[in-house]
Amino acid sequence: MKALVYEGPKSVSVKNVPDAMVEKPTDVLVRITTTNICGSDLHMYEGRTGLEAGKILGHENMGEVVEVGSGVDRVKVGDQVSLPFNIGCGFCENCERGNTGFCLTVNPGTAGGAYGFYGMGPYAGGQAELLRVPYADFNCLVLPEDARDKQNDYTMLSDIFPTGWHATELAGMRPGESVVVYGGGPVGIMAAYSAVIRGASQVFVVDRHPDRLTLAERAGATPIDDSADDPAQQVLDQTDGRGADRGCECVGYQAHDAQGNEDPSMTLNSLFQAVRPTGKIGVVGLFLPGDPGGKDSDAQSGRYPINYGTTWFKGQGIGNGQANVKNYNRQLAQLIHRGKAAPSFIVSHELSLAEAPEAYRNFDDRLEGWTKVLLKPAA
Repeated sequence: MKALVYEGPKSVSVKNVPDAMVEKPTDVLVRITTTNICGSDLHMYEGRTGLEAGKILGHENMGEVVEVGSGVDRVKVGDQVSLPFNIGCGFCENCERGNTGFCLTVNPGTAGGAYGFYGMGPYAGGQAELLRVPYADFNCLVLPEDARDKQNDYTMLSDIFPTGWHATELAGMRPGESVVVYGGGPVGIMAAYSAVIRGASQVFVVDRHPDRLTLAERAGATPIDDSADDPAQQVLDQTDGRGADRGCECVGYQAHDAQGNEDPSMTLNSLFQAVRPTGKIGVVGLFLPGDPGGKDSDAQSGRYPINYGTTWFKGQGIGNGQANVKNYNRQLAQLIHRGKAAPSFIVSHELSLAEAPEAYRNFDDRLEGWTKVLLKPAA
């Protein structure tokens, strides 16, 4: 089969590799119809993790089941399925509690596993023609009958739509509250979109790229250009000096200012200022315990100088971590199915798998208009 393989910093290529296959009775084999390039893929692409050469990338995957293991009861050949990026067993303590992003079974010694991701187990990614799915009865979300017609909407269920929703959940958002989202990438836009769906009274998105700020408006949010003025002050000015009730950090450890200077603490410290006293902040932007490309020894070791005194004094709460996708994907699928959500408005490009290396370059360069890229291996 053909697959996108990581070769080293800023080097990926489409290669012929051995076919994925059913390895255990609880596996299924999925023919990938849509797989997305995620901002988290770019961290690995840039060499900002310890990802080993030869890894097949891709954790935002959906497709058609073409083979099922003998131990699979629920999922059938021909089903259209969305695959949460985090792999769970379904029976460990964390999975039983709904913390499927921190499964204790699929990646021994670490809480959590994922497709095609650094430090998340041996699992190949789905930027390929075929993907092996372990514990398939648990991990496959069988999609409604309109899955082919709304494929570009349903493909967002593997990661960014649930992750954006999770940011608002970590922040404790309730209807009628105001929300500020730092980061206008796909996850940030989905956080803003989720806040609107959940009944926020005001939603702000902080970024500086015009195409992203335009998408923020399409999501129903007020754009905040952080290259024009201090973003926290802009939020305070638009909330009568009170600050937003809730904040969402959707940038992560490669945050940088308008001049291009990297500062991993920048968004968090600004959120401490922009969110009201006793408000809460949900952090879904990626922060890792190690960063080979960090600007200093602290950053390389995952240590960041945050203004903890500010957030403590204001009595703010902070929720952290990756989304437990299965907590949300079934309900979000119903919003799509019933016409209440259409997250595909963020899609800028639909490309073949062969075009993936160029897509990675353009997306990584933040070229104007490259906001969300879908790959279609089965095209």
